[in-house]
Amino acid sequence: MHTTHLETVLHLLRQLPSLPENQAYHIPQLWTSDFPGTAAVEPGIYYSDIIARILEHPRTDSAETERKSRWSEAAVVYNLFVRLTAAFDHNLDGTVGKEPLECGFRETGTLLKAIALLPYISELGANTVYLLPLTAIGKANRKGNLGSPYAVKDPFAIDPMLDEPALGLAPDFLLKAFVEAAHLLGIRVVFEFVFRTAAIDSSWVTTHPSWFYWLSGNTGDNRYGPPFFDQETLNAIYEKTDRHDLQNLPAPSGEYTGMFVPPPASLARHNDNMEGIGENGMPCHIASAFSDWPPDDRQPPWTDVTYLKMHNHPDFNYIAYNTIRMYDAALDDPDTFNRELWDTIISIIPWYQEHYGIDGAMIDMGHALPGELKRMIVASARKSRPDFAFWDENFDPTPAVRDEGFDAVFGSLPFVIHDPVFIRGLLNYLNKTGVALPFFGTGENHNTPRVCHRNPCSETGRNHAMFIFTLSAILPTIPFLHSGMEICEWHPVNLGLNFDENDRSGFPAETLPLFSTFSYDWETTNRVEPLVRYIRTVLSVRKKHAELIRCGDKGSIVLPYVTEPELLAVLRKNGSKSLLFIGNSNGETPKSGIIEFAFPEGSLFDLIEERNHEVSDHKLSICCRPGQCLLFELPQQN
Repeated sequence: MHTTHLETVLHLLRQLPSLPENQAYHIPQLWTSDFPGTAAVEPGIYYSDIIARILEHPRTDSAETERKSRWSEAAVVYNLFVRLTAAFDHNLDGTVGKEPLECGFRETGTLLKAIALLPYISELGANTVYLLPLTAIGKANRKGNLGSPYAVKDPFAIDPMLDEPALGLAPDFLLKAFVEAAHLLGIRVVFEFVFRTAAIDSSWVTTHPSWFYWLSGNTGDNRYGPPFFDQETLNAIYEKTDRHDLQNLPAPSGEYTGMFVPPPASLARHNDNMEGIGENGMPCHIASAFSDWPPDDRQPPWTDVTYLKMHNHPDFNYIAYNTIRMYDAALDDPDTFNRELWDTIISIIPWYQEHYGIDGAMIDMGHALPGELKRMIVASARKSRPDFAFWDENFDPTPAVRDEGFDAVFGSLPFVIHDPVFIRGLLNYLNKTGVALPFFGTGENHNTPRVCHRNPCSETGRNHAMFIFTLSAILPTIPFLHSGMEICEWHPVNLGLNFDENDRSGFPAETLPLFSTFSYDWETTNRVEPLVRYIRTVLSVRKKHAELIRCGDKGSIVLPYVTEPELLAVLRKNGSKSLLFIGNSNGETPKSGIIEFAFPEGSLFDLIEERNHEVSDHKLSICCRPGQCLLFELPQQN
């Protein structure tokens, strides 16, 4: 009988010797229970026991029954950044070491520990795991002590840091075991793919130098940076792009575009960088990347990654907004497509489907890929799996994105959900237009501030997180658990969006968890009660009312009037059925208010705390604790 990858991992774990008396290996108790703190374990026994239980788990048929449907609509997502989420100070020496412990197990997150977290993720209520990039990472201009997962060295190789040396198994073997384990638990697996950028020292540089943008001069030349546009030019850019007029978009100055040169005639390695020699004998090097939009964005440059050159048009041999995102109309010409690069990109997802059996893909910077290329990527992946899900890192769930074949987008919720005024504006808009495409229900991701960022280690932060999670869960969204939010983690993963200068000075880029060793506060030493049990309750309620909540039709999201502005009421409607959400958006102060009903008397049952609230004389008087949310199933009206 064929032995699965997961069974092989189990066998090897059971062969491991006990730890010497002078070594101890601790795990967070939250990984297997509802209690904070740590427990000392034998790693071989601990991980083998979890895997044995997974292997004994009765196979669910949900994946098969929904195989023909767009299953994303029913997804509840746990966003897993393996090397961070599964990281822990196992020897309790106060640091998360980069190198393995004496026993051969790593403190940074590994695929074995990610397998062990799957039952925890399932019990939270998630049925889908979305993995941030797992590919091998470049070394050139590496940020932090681990490097950025977006500095992709080789899109077909798995990061060797995700293995467990104690087992002697390659990371790709463990990744196959991870997908097997997830499927046994009825969990789908979605990978994030990076197609728009690559590492400065990508393995493709030596074989395909024409896939990259090259600058004149040596690697140490510091003249290069994002192009500058004066205000008049910026106004013209915004005016044209707002009208979707991409004809003759304003280009950067000749001084800027003149720094770019054709691909080199020959290459030589200089430390971790590849340097080129042009046909004129002059040196050149690969241009690093920067934030692509808006054109005056002044985020720090992305020194470890570069943009792939999607077009070969000689007049657009430079990196700017009109060559890497808001493509000038001249680049619509198929003769300009960098066909060999496109074909290679198109082949990546089918390769992962064949080797790992994954269920879906999140496309990093999908908004910056040529539309035709995106359609080709989708069509190729769905040849063998018509149900294969595609998600787009796009903030706007438009019909155009849906027509490209995508099932969901990231959406704009994290940018509006923190302010009742903004959230009311978005919900009123969605009620009027309907939801064209599902988007993620969350207040954070790895590029935004954590919900608890402004109120770390406090009940205020926890209350705010409780409100935001509950509100997002009753909307026609895909509930999205950014790993760590369930334990009220507040430390940012990356300073990508919505951070200020104080954040940038207080959290140096090289120390951020996106680039360096770090562990969540799994022990919950911040003394704030985790939201684990609360999340289970809310997701259980959502599951029972899934058909109503997932409805995104026009008129399905109504905002009833409440006398207290900080109490947000949302009425979800689908035919004769309706749910009423009322939540206190204030995380510090209790709030009271009144909401009126058409019926004069009655008892409303709160599905979250399971107690009755009385309607009298058409009115319901409510007093909500900080962050408290109520959810009522309203009586059907004739």
